[in-house]
Amino acid sequence: MPQPLISLENVSFSYSQNKNWALNNISLCVEQGELIAVMGENGSGKSTLCKLLNGIIPHSQQGTLRGTVIVDGIVTADSSVAELAGRVGMVLEDPDSQLFTARVRDEIAFGLENLLMPPDEIKKRLAWALETTGLLSYMDAPPASLSGGQKQRLAIAAALAMATKALVLDEPTAQLDPAGSRDILSLIKKIRQDSGLTVIMATHASEEAAQFADRICVLKNGTLAACDTPQRVFSNRELLRDNWIRPPQVSELAYCLAEQGESLPAFPIQHDEAKAAVLEWYANGK
Repeated sequence: MPQPLISLENVSFSYSQNKNWALNNISLCVEQGELIAVMGENGSGKSTLCKLLNGIIPHSQQGTLRGTVIVDGIVTADSSVAELAGRVGMVLEDPDSQLFTARVRDEIAFGLENLLMPPDEIKKRLAWALETTGLLSYMDAPPASLSGGQKQRLAIAAALAMATKALVLDEPTAQLDPAGSRDILSLIKKIRQDSGLTVIMATHASEEAAQFADRICVLKNGTLAACDTPQRVFSNRELLRDNWIRPPQVSELAYCLAEQGESLPAFPIQHDEAKAAVLEWYANGK
């Protein structure tokens, strides 16, 4: 039986300046090609979980780590950040915190050069990342001249050029308007389809998780409150209330009907599901 790409075994972590556990006894397996949405209220441990997967924790941010994190067969605590960077790309919420070179092409090539890749391989990966993220015509532009959505595309391109196994995104649409969010999510969907990369995405946006995730992991005070399909997570109203997670808007319809003693034939989490459920509900004389 194939091993999971990512495995967390009884993992706990506390930052050196804080006595409380940011994560507490987390066990989780992620298969190659999965898209996992990580949800929960602020302070639940989402960002800490993301940083565990590419070695930022424990190598760059100090604290107490218990348990074992394994990525692509490598125990992260025993490896280097550089070794993991060739497997797992990381994109932060604020792209400006990641961008520091003079040109778009230099931003993407920087990490590859630090991994001491051959020049021909760097050119190949650079061209692919620019083409995939739609930044080919901006390759000589300064990152500061880009829009917010384009900066996030650049941050994704830089991570994508290095990563061979997984892409970890910490609230990638939090600072974007609705149009920019849809643009970035469409890009993530395309990357996953074209490359087969595993995607771990921390998000507050329920519609994003409902549309794209294979599973949703809900964190509460550093513990894993649930990890299940979007359908099961969003149909659990008590779970959502306990973790301050807003359900998708179409799911609110099902909740309202349930409060009136009515129920749709299927619980919707996406617009097409809601349309089909309502049409069937009316066809049955409701």
